[in-house]
Amino acid sequence: MKSSSYLHAFALLAVAVTSPVVHAQSYARPMENLGRGVVAVRSNESHVLVGWRLLGLDPKDIGFNVYRATGSDKPTRLNSEVLISGTNFLDSEANLEESNTYHVRPVVNGREQGASGKFNLPADSEQGPVVRVPLRPGGQIRYVWVGDLDGDGEYDFVLDRQTSPQTLEAYRSNGTFLWKVNMGPNSENQNRIEPGSATLNVGNWDGVTVYDFDSDGRAEVAVRIANGVTFGDGEVFDEGDDDNAQFIAILDGKTGALRGTAQLPTDYLSDGPLAARFGVGYLDGRRPHLVTFLKNRIGTGAFNLIMAAWTFDGSDVTMEWKWLREDQDAPDGHNTRIIDVNGDGKDEIAEIGFMLNGDGSVRYLLGPAGVIHGDRYHIAKMDPDREGLQGYGVQQRNPSGLYEYYYDATDGTILWEHYGEEIIDIGRGMAGDIDPRYPGMEVWSFSGVYNAESNNLTEPDTELTPWPHLGVWWDGDELTELYNDGKFEKWDWENPTPSGKLPRLLKASDYGAIQPYNRNPAFIGDILGDWREEVILTNEDYDELIIFTTDHPSDIRLYTLPHNPAYRNAMTLKGYMQSHHVDYFLGHGMEQPPRPKIRYV
Repeated sequence: MKSSSYLHAFALLAVAVTSPVVHAQSYARPMENLGRGVVAVRSNESHVLVGWRLLGLDPKDIGFNVYRATGSDKPTRLNSEVLISGTNFLDSEANLEESNTYHVRPVVNGREQGASGKFNLPADSEQGPVVRVPLRPGGQIRYVWVGDLDGDGEYDFVLDRQTSPQTLEAYRSNGTFLWKVNMGPNSENQNRIEPGSATLNVGNWDGVTVYDFDSDGRAEVAVRIANGVTFGDGEVFDEGDDDNAQFIAILDGKTGALRGTAQLPTDYLSDGPLAARFGVGYLDGRRPHLVTFLKNRIGTGAFNLIMAAWTFDGSDVTMEWKWLREDQDAPDGHNTRIIDVNGDGKDEIAEIGFMLNGDGSVRYLLGPAGVIHGDRYHIAKMDPDREGLQGYGVQQRNPSGLYEYYYDATDGTILWEHYGEEIIDIGRGMAGDIDPRYPGMEVWSFSGVYNAESNNLTEPDTELTPWPHLGVWWDGDELTELYNDGKFEKWDWENPTPSGKLPRLLKASDYGAIQPYNRNPAFIGDILGDWREEVILTNEDYDELIIFTTDHPSDIRLYTLPHNPAYRNAMTLKGYMQSHHVDYFLGHGMEQPPRPKIRYV
């Protein structure tokens, strides 16, 4: 079904009313004041699943009432008793030949609160777990970033166009076009290893992210730029004759206009422009910082590496610190993770073979322990019985034969290692709770499935090991489902089958969706409905975002994942796309997570 029939699906989204009894904590990081994110999809021919957010600071005993308005009728309450388990509702009585508009109202201390934003399910809507957002025609899309660009409490979209020159585009949540930025002639060199000074989204480089850096309630866009960039208001960036001179630019999320710049470090300017990965963390526990991973190549050999952190106060972009790797044994990989590993409220910055503290000092190096470059690693609460967080990584042609390793993410202590007889590239590695028979998470690459905590080989047959691509919370239980090349799958630990024949929950191509780049989605994360995750793909013409959102009911009640600090940081990161993780154990037998230490902006 073409996107025009879904134009109204987001058109009625409005600011959700936050319960007036919620108060910010005294020591807390400022985060998005999200709405309820109400969404509705036809789960089958006669049922509609309605989902909404439990917010991070909602009262523990908050309940909800669900309302439906059919056609032009007044809204009618659907539930007979206040809903206190799960944040979704299966509507089995809707007249689906008519348009149906849903909203929810929180109930606190027996009193109904203000109405949330509304979601409209059009008449004769498509059956399936998808929401379609129309886009302007354009070139190939690789990535989508989300952020509240207009301050209405719901996530909007920023996307790239892999044209020459490249462009960035922004859309409201309903598909309304906001602006375009042309990255100019310095984005035409799209080499995966040594891209142009303004090139975005090639190889493991992204060079753009979206976040509310000045905590004013509206997200900005951070992007690495050089001469020739044309901003959303038509202004052209020109800083002289040196096209290798590069800058951090903070753009207004609503207009695409330039709000502030700062020049990138010039320590290695003689070796050419710096390729970049961007992300966000609260490095001092109080303010969002833009974290930049910057590299360029020395001739045809080794690479220079600079890590730097920046803040934006509404007008000025300030570099808070920079760190040069130089001769330190600090192996990097293809994605960055930004997460508080010691629970002090300040985020650390992790690479596959080292970690920096929030002030830019080295926390630990894994190089001296034998770790080298690799493609994938995870940091999460893998062992619910061990203090702190744990890490799992895989290796690329380690001369020692090291294939994969598990470590204490707080101090870098290696807890176990697996070696092989051949020197090979272990290109994928995954961590998630997929087997309820063992406590905590499982980790796996291509050597069988291991329980992380015990190092027990829970599935030794490598032919039956699920493909280690991406995890996605989808079907409503506590276990991790799997997303692999457009397929939503679930590993059956009781009756394992070859990875190409895993039980399939759905196939994206059945809904006209394609993988926009290299078998990866444009985005994965919790942006609508309850705590489960959405996957954003595109159609073949790149004029529609196809958002997959669950159609499975669930009684599990968790606050929205973007209000978890670790998860929200992860939503800002790309590189080689990896699964996001919360900072508590989310899996079989989990305890209710504590309230996050946040406050709403």
